[in-house]
Amino acid sequence: MSLSRRSLLAVTGAVGAASAAGAVPAAAHSPAAPHGPGGRVRTGFDRLAADGYALLSGQKVGMVTNPTGVTSAVEHIVDVLHADERVRLTAVFGPEHGFRGTAQAGGSEGKHDDPATGLPVYDTYQKSGRALADIFTGSGVDTVVFDIQDVGARFYTYIWTLYDCMVAAAMAGKRFVVLDRPNPVTGRSASGPVLDKKFASFVGREPIAQAHGMTVAELALLFNDRFVPAAAGKPVRLDTVLMKGWRRGDFFDATGLPWVPPSPNMPTPDTALVYSGTCLFEGTNLSEGRGTTRPFELLGAEGIDRKWAEAVNAERLPGVRFREAYFAPTFSKFQGKTIGGVQLHVHDRAAFDPVRTGIALLVTAKKVWPGFAWRPDHGIDRLAGSDRVRTMIDAGAGTAEVVAAWRGELAKFRALRARYLRYH
Repeated sequence: MSLSRRSLLAVTGAVGAASAAGAVPAAAHSPAAPHGPGGRVRTGFDRLAADGYALLSGQKVGMVTNPTGVTSAVEHIVDVLHADERVRLTAVFGPEHGFRGTAQAGGSEGKHDDPATGLPVYDTYQKSGRALADIFTGSGVDTVVFDIQDVGARFYTYIWTLYDCMVAAAMAGKRFVVLDRPNPVTGRSASGPVLDKKFASFVGREPIAQAHGMTVAELALLFNDRFVPAAAGKPVRLDTVLMKGWRRGDFFDATGLPWVPPSPNMPTPDTALVYSGTCLFEGTNLSEGRGTTRPFELLGAEGIDRKWAEAVNAERLPGVRFREAYFAPTFSKFQGKTIGGVQLHVHDRAAFDPVRTGIALLVTAKKVWPGFAWRPDHGIDRLAGSDRVRTMIDAGAGTAEVVAAWRGELAKFRALRARYLRYH
């Protein structure tokens, strides 16, 4: 099908369109406009709406979104689109935690009709490939639109929902549109190990860095060029609607946008800041702070005392200090028990390296606490993208040695990543 994008390109100047060969027109390589008044950022949805939804004209549209799909006035975009006669919104596709966000980690809302709009909501969680393509076909939509706030970590599942939906849309012959939102922890650089495909899972389908330093639209361009054709036999017909006013060095609080927790244990942008490092503790027998008001900032277990904070402070990690802390999780590991550990206090966000910090915390926890253990299913390997972090720490490697082990693969990913960056 031939698609006209001229009107949208004329208004926004920031729509990247991927052709069947994965090429991007020259206009998409232009840097984003500078910050608008008050430093506010206009999201992809904002720019789509400003153009009267021209990109969706004449299409039956299905939205892949969750509670983060909101306007600057915190109205949900599904509610807005449903009420606008210029858009033919006919379906919603819900990811992990569900479209309206009622499910905890590892859960979804199932197929149902949305009470607010009456629209059918299809459950995409743990569905991929032909099974997901069949859902898109059965829904009757022409175009699938993705708008979900990411947090910048490889193991946060929404980017793999994006990938799975792109693959399925390609299989089903559907068009795919990505509405961009900020990377809340900046897009300055990528860090951490790159996934080894032997360890691929829903917390990492393809070889990208643990902290990827990209927006969802940039990831979509990379996915469509590098990975989707191998999985689907061809790239998806892709459009990306970029933001206006976002710069790579911006943290979320510089955007002027409202923060809506993308999942129940991601309450604030501060959580996102540490998450790409401390989520590694999900692969251990220590609490990663679930069931507290500071998940991923509080870490601990029974029998840990001040020695852990002392040990990790001695590593002199940039931008962060560690406080001896005691807490009682209300659910998850150590539910209802008072345990000891540390709380991270980031005092210089620009200097802070969450992945190096996560490794240092693992190394020192194993040294000071005799009870330290990896999860029996070696979930740490899926989170880290290989068995290297686990085996090196078990062999007595220090933080610097572990971090140095992925230097070469990270350099290659950074070079690849640079081709798809769309903001200064």
